[in-house]
Amino acid sequence: MRRADRLFDIIQVLRLARTPVTAAAIAEELEVTPRTVYRDIATLQARRVPIDGEAGIGYVLRRGFELPPLMLTEEEVEAVAVGMRLLRRTGDPGLEAAARNVLTKLAAAMPDILREHLISVPFHVATGRPPEPGPVDPSAIRAAIRSTRKMRIDYVDLKGATSTRTICPVAMEYHVQATLICAWCELRNDYRHFRADRIVGAQVLEDSFASAASQLTAGWLALTQVG
Repeated sequence: MRRADRLFDIIQVLRLARTPVTAAAIAEELEVTPRTVYRDIATLQARRVPIDGEAGIGYVLRRGFELPPLMLTEEEVEAVAVGMRLLRRTGDPGLEAAARNVLTKLAAAMPDILREHLISVPFHVATGRPPEPGPVDPSAIRAAIRSTRKMRIDYVDLKGATSTRTICPVAMEYHVQATLICAWCELRNDYRHFRADRIVGAQVLEDSFASAASQLTAGWLALTQVG
């Protein structure tokens, strides 16, 4: 059992107890040694968890103490920290800013015993990222996907030819080589993946494709799962 999980379990044991609980009893329930429990309780007390009592007598948790609403294990904290850092590789400024805000909010909501682990988690993510998008704002594309609004884009293909397309954007794919806008292209009457760095102009239209959104998304998902 990870130490952070064990600390929370000790708090839970004390919350449910009606009388003082000895370290030996806690140790038996958590399958650790009494010495480990003494050390953990000292850590909790140092973190301002209101535990009263002493060795040989038992421990109680003062009434009114509530665990924070956000309870994560160390493994979950590491998953969040790595996931937020991976977002830096998307090259999407809106998502990067949102990730920073999420980390700040999570850190504020977490107990001290996990906050430092979230901020200084010893896992690092490579900084490789796709080319910067052109004039197109990735946040605007994501908003169009959410609101099922069509877009008009000016796109430059591999040969340097520019075309104007009306598209129904259904998804975005983030790769190290490029960020792709996955959409139904009305010009080609088929699905197309457009590189964000080759879009030289974009406009979100008032036209909605809400009535066809589910069908278009399902069709794109089926296409990506071929093979």
